[in-house]
Amino acid sequence: MGVRKPGQVIGWVALSVLFPGVAHLRAGWRRTGASVLAIYLSGVAVVITVALMSGADLAGRLIGRLGLVAVMSGTLGVAWFVLVVHSYVVLRPGRLSVPGQLVSGVLTGVLAVVSALPFGLAAHYAAVSQRTIDGLFTSSGEVPAGEPFGGRERVNILLLGGDLAGNRVGVRTDSINVASVDVRTGHTVMFGLPRNLEGVRFPEGSPMYNHFPFGFRLPSGPGGAREDLLFSVWEYADQHPEVFGGRTGMGAQTLKETVGEILGMRIDWYTLVNIGGFAKIIDAIGGLELTVGQNVVYGRHHEGLIPAGTRRLTGEQALWFARSRTFSDDYARMKRQKCVFAALLDQAEPATVLTRFTEIATATEGLLETDIPVPMLEHLVPLAAKVKRAGVTSVQFVPPMISTAAPDWEMIRAAAAKAISGGTGGHGPAKPPKITEGCAAVEP
Repeated sequence: MGVRKPGQVIGWVALSVLFPGVAHLRAGWRRTGASVLAIYLSGVAVVITVALMSGADLAGRLIGRLGLVAVMSGTLGVAWFVLVVHSYVVLRPGRLSVPGQLVSGVLTGVLAVVSALPFGLAAHYAAVSQRTIDGLFTSSGEVPAGEPFGGRERVNILLLGGDLAGNRVGVRTDSINVASVDVRTGHTVMFGLPRNLEGVRFPEGSPMYNHFPFGFRLPSGPGGAREDLLFSVWEYADQHPEVFGGRTGMGAQTLKETVGEILGMRIDWYTLVNIGGFAKIIDAIGGLELTVGQNVVYGRHHEGLIPAGTRRLTGEQALWFARSRTFSDDYARMKRQKCVFAALLDQAEPATVLTRFTEIATATEGLLETDIPVPMLEHLVPLAAKVKRAGVTSVQFVPPMISTAAPDWEMIRAAAAKAISGGTGGHGPAKPPKITEGCAAVEP
């Protein structure tokens, strides 16, 4: 059985792109056509069912199997290409006129390439994502079977913005936040601590406590500069291995313990983001649209200016907007940093991410450091989906709520416990506002 017009051949080949096997049925290859179509429809039904039943859990499982996803997508792309070409062959295009064979052959080639392209892109994205994750998540610790969160009701993640400027030695954590997440509901309390907290306390019995039993105090530097504030704990621990019996690289663990002591909770993992690296991400998505509440001056000699108003900022401009303390203070800068982070999440739309995927993935190199084990991503991805649905309550420990020079540690702990137990104690809506609203009044 054959078809005798080029339009019919192309029509059946095009239909076979959507429903593999129909061209074989039309050509009389009934057993082959029925088998291919049945396998295809069954596969689609299984994928839809699993996706609907698993939801974010499926995305989490795929995160840990991106290499397999890349191989499978590439294999399916080749299979689809071959299937489209074979669909054309079984329709016996040799019966067409020479011009008909030429036109139908070219169009079939185009259809074969177009049908395989989505699988090729999926394989590319999966491979790039796998390389990115391998570069960002260096810890390969094990996860308890059946109880990934160890049976705990909450997990606490220390979120840090680090100033990793090339002219500095060590890590200074200029943005210090803790996300305390209810693993059942996803409701999150975000605690913000000012970088300039003085006299921070360390857990009793820890090496830093033994060295600073009455709080973190150091002699003032030239011009009265203080190097014993919360933001320099990581740096100090890294630069003084003698405090830890010669052990090196203790900065991250020390800061986790310190922040946990301040808030009265156990910190499970940390994530350190190089604030400077955000400029590359922002440029990769084509800039960031912000409403600047008032002029922001930056630069050692006040040579830079970001005028008030709604505008699209480059990565460098957004970075200066987030970091400048000229004619301002740490608390205004904390607000602007949150504004930039929220804007980045809000404006990194799926279409933008897909079209600039490789550039964004490349820009993440050197952006993040964390001790979250790679196997935990399978469980943290669905938890992140819960967080998005449940919302976030913000508690900012800044003046006048606290004094940074003489913090009331008991009050801070009590406020943190109250926020976690259900009393808000916080500021701001459960859901982040739109970026053009949230950035309009960031200065005090």
